[in-house]
Order: sequence, then structure tokens, then C-alpha cells
Amino acid sequence: MNGHSFHIKTYGCQMNVNDTDIVRAVLLEKGFVEAPSEEKATIWLTNTCAIRDKAEQKVVQRLQGLRKRKQQQHSKKVVGVLGCMAERLQENLLQEQMADLVVGPDAYRDLPRLLDELLLPEHPISTAMNVQLSLDETYEDIVPVRDASSPTPFSAFVSIQRGCSNRCSFCIVPFTRGQERSRPLESIVAEVTQLLEEDNLKEVVLLGQNVNSYHDRSEAALEARPLAATPGLSNEGFRNRVRRPTQGGYTFVDLVERIADLSPELRVRFTSPHPKDYPTELLHCMAERPNVCNQLHLPAQSGSTSMLKRMKRGYSREAYLQLIDTVHSIIPDVALSSDFIAGFCGETEEEHRDTVSLLEQVEYEQAFLFAYSLRQKTHAHRALQDNVPAPIKQERLQELIDTFRNRVHAKNERVEVGKLRLVLVEGPSKRQQTTEGSSEATWHGRTDQNKRILFPVHVNPMDQGRALVVGDEVALQTLAATTASVTARSTTSLVPGDYAVVEVTEAKGHTLRGRVLWKTTLAKFASMNETVLSKIGENEMECFKQQLRIV
Repeated sequence: MNGHSFHIKTYGCQMNVNDTDIVRAVLLEKGFVEAPSEEKATIWLTNTCAIRDKAEQKVVQRLQGLRKRKQQQHSKKVVGVLGCMAERLQENLLQEQMADLVVGPDAYRDLPRLLDELLLPEHPISTAMNVQLSLDETYEDIVPVRDASSPTPFSAFVSIQRGCSNRCSFCIVPFTRGQERSRPLESIVAEVTQLLEEDNLKEVVLLGQNVNSYHDRSEAALEARPLAATPGLSNEGFRNRVRRPTQGGYTFVDLVERIADLSPELRVRFTSPHPKDYPTELLHCMAERPNVCNQLHLPAQSGSTSMLKRMKRGYSREAYLQLIDTVHSIIPDVALSSDFIAGFCGETEEEHRDTVSLLEQVEYEQAFLFAYSLRQKTHAHRALQDNVPAPIKQERLQELIDTFRNRVHAKNERVEVGKLRLVLVEGPSKRQQTTEGSSEATWHGRTDQNKRILFPVHVNPMDQGRALVVGDEVALQTLAATTASVTARSTTSLVPGDYAVVEVTEAKGHTLRGRVLWKTTLAKFASMNETVLSKIGENEMECFKQQLRIV
């Protein structure tokens, strides 16, 4: 079927964004056309999230609106639901006439066939569905087609693993995305290599439901590494709830090293991990490679050992805090983020207080905080009671939010202000554009620690996509030679996707503000950190920064 146009709206996590890129690749390869807007599309697709009830309600509202528009237009449109919500609700979406097409996360290859059947002129069927989960589907041979309108084309999500086998009490992911399986290492390396060559990639985020338990045991991997040992758990206080192979193939550390070695200018991040899968080999890999970012996601979910046991997380509060200490000892400049659930089944006030105290003790740089919502099919749905009243859940959630905000602001003021950070520039800030008649604009980017930072730049009036920066590598060479008489004031341009050195001047919650000093590269900044800055004093550095500053 050629010529039919589609439009996709995506909800949920980074994995869903990557899945949308896979769907786009599958449809384009079969002759479908992506419409520039929903109004011009024949096929309306919604890639969905089912992790919380609130996420599903947003999708329900959208589907109701699409159905109404379809009825009003009296045209042959196809309303399709993809992803986790499709897998969870399945035929209910068809029976309630919310969708014509329902396709789960492992059935995207079947989309062209299903759409062909729905769009045949004789119209033999009015609905179609494929929600078959797979034990081996990783889409390894499909090169995702990214959204051309992405505001950060120099950053890409790359899926390395699908599904999850942990079966935490609260989580529906194993039931919507199936069992954990890892994509072959060589196919991942090939995809990132292609992105580097074609798209000038500067940052890659490796994706998986339990990304750091990645284990490639494909035939090729076992042949290449038959005796390789799988790294152990983070520490003795963690345990696996599923039996895993102990030997052979490639592990997550192997993959991170291979990706990091592709280019010294490529930042490497990963999400979402499980705290149990942070062996010291992985932490040392991160500490030793400048382009593997000093940022870790450590989803605690609760600070209470008794609650963690009901959640089936496989660790205690004490084991988690031991891991935090290990991380800080190996990667001193690390930034930590986490997930927390307020009001899980049977949560007592004492258990809630344990979570508050964990937030206070660890001082996370980012936290994703949610009130618990019961999900069907999970262990909690089968065996526990969702018995914390909604008002109590909201009160506890708000206390977690307030605690996090207070701590992150205080920590950023203490730790970040005055630091020189390497920033991957993303471009003009959406909220603060250049004012009429002014040559100054506010741009933004992210530090190695994944903290958002805003900084003023002088824009080129002839090209709003470029900023002017005083200071470049010539100035750095001068600084290295003699810090007492810096005279270089060369000017260079800065564009989205560049690296720049930014001095942090202010902390606003978990957002930083600063001033850009010079354009650089990741490798040169790492070298400068180790050689130049370690040899000069505070006064000399301040002198240098003053001379670079645009007055």
C-alpha cells in the first residue's frame, strides 16, 4: 500500500520515543508517507504509556477527540494505538470503539500488513490487532528513522534491550513489554557508528527497561566470548529475582566501552537501570572514560526496607546506601537521580518518613516522584491492597517534592556555583528569546552531569542560529603558557551541538545559570581539566575568566 500518510504522537518514556522511530522506519520502508501534521494524515497513530493511570487518561482523552473528528469528517481515517497501553487493554480498545488498530510493542513489523487490510478499497475489515509478545524480538536489523524536527538532532536514543524480568510488585512493564532480552552488541555499535557518520552525533543515550543488566548471548557473542564472566551484583546486599546465565557473551560494561571508544567527542549516557546491576567494573569504566557521563540513575522507589520487600526490589535501605557510598568513592563528581513512589500498598507513616530521610541524606540532583496507582496484572494487584487514601498519597507526594526541591537547590548552590562545566549546547532557550533591538539572547545546554544550564550569548544579527563567543583554544594555549598575561581575545561562533566551557554563576532549583567562556571539544576539556586547571591558582583563573568575558 503506497501513498497513505501517517502521523504519530508519542507519550511516555525515551523507549517510546525510540519505538516511534522504529515504527517510522517500518512504514516508510513500505511506501507510507509521514504527514507534516495530523490534519493531513490518513492514519492517526498514538504510541502509548501504561505505567500510571494518569498517563493512560491523557491517551483516552486524545482517542476520544480523534474518534469525534473522524465521525465529523466522514472520511476513512484509521485511529491506531501502539505500545504499552495497546498491550495492556488489547481488544477492549476495539470493543469500546476507541481505536481501529491495536498493535503491541513487539508487533511493529506487522503494521504495514494490518494497515493494508484496513485501507483496502473494498474495506473487508474495520478493525485489526496484533499484541503478540515475543521472546526474541529486538528490531536489531531496523535502523530507526528519527524525527526530522527534533530540537536536538545531535543527540539520539538507541535501544539495546527490550522487556524486563524483574517483576517488581508495582510494575506493569513485564506484562506490556515481555521478558528481558538483549540486542546483539555488534548491531548496536553499527547503528551508533552510522549516526556518527551521517548525523554528526554528539550524545547517545542507551535505552532499556533494565539497561545495565544487558547481556548479549547471541550465537556470535558466545562464539567470540565463550568464557567471559558476567560481572556480579552491585554489592552483597542485592539479589537477582530471576536466574541469569553466568558465563559467556558481552555484558553492559563491554558495550559501554565499545560505544565510548567510537569517538572521544561522543557523550554516552544510559537509562533506565536497576540499582542491583552496578558492579564496580561499570563504575570504574565511567570514572576512567571522560566521554561516559558522570551521571547515574539509581531508582530507589522507597527508603524503607520493609516497603522495599513488599515492592520486591531485591535490596534493603542499607544495601542501597552502601552502593551510594561506593559510587561517590569511585566517581566523586557524579550526579545522582532516582524514582520514588508515594503511598504504595500499606505504606505507614514510618515508612514514608524513611523515604523522606533518604532524599535528605542522598541529596539527589534529579528525582521523579509519583503517587502510586494500581496496575492490573501486577503482584500488587493480585496480592496486596491499595489502601492508602488518595489525599494521604498526595500529601506524602508533596512532602517528597518539597524535600527534593529544597535539597537540590541547597546542594547546587554549594557544589556547582563557581565550577567550570563542559556543556553540550542545545541552542536558544524556549522561554527567553532574543529581544527586539538587542544582540543578547539566552541559550541553554546540559552539563556532563545532565543538569540544565542557561547562559547569555551575543547572537550574530545576520544569523540567529549562531552565537559569538570570546575565547577559543588559542586562549587556552596562552593560559597554559602563562596565566599572568593572558592577551588572547579571539572570537569564534557557537552553534547547537557544540561543546562550550560555562562557568556556573547561580543555582535556581535544579536549573543552573552561568556564563559561557569558550568553545571547546570534549577531549580538549578533559585534557585541560587534568593539566591546566590543576596547575593554576584561583586568582590566575579569575584573571583569565575576566579577560575572556564579554563586556
